[in-house]
Amino acid sequence: MRHRINLGNWKTLLGTAALATGMVLFAGAPAAKADGCQERLNKADHRLHEAIERHGYESRQADHWRHELREAREYCWQHSHRWWDVDGNRWRTDRDWDDHDHDRR
Repeated sequence: MRHRINLGNWKTLLGTAALATGMVLFAGAPAAKADGCQERLNKADHRLHEAIERHGYESRQADHWRHELREAREYCWQHSHRWWDVDGNRWRTDRDWDDHDHDRR
């Protein structure tokens, strides 16, 4: 006896598998990632280093990006009680970013 494969069932099965895979991959994403903390901190840190390189450590541009970096860290701390340490490449759970600020002289 020959069995016929119903293509509708295969499509449903494939769609369900894809949905389940997506849920598994994205269910564990931390809240800080969802609110853009890591990206915001990476951007501000990068722009600060660029400003120092182009305009000098004590320039108006460097001061602006230091301020933006502080604001981003404050935002992350207020929303998830952690901040992304770009240089250490990890999340920190202590509000001690002044101790880790390598751009101060």
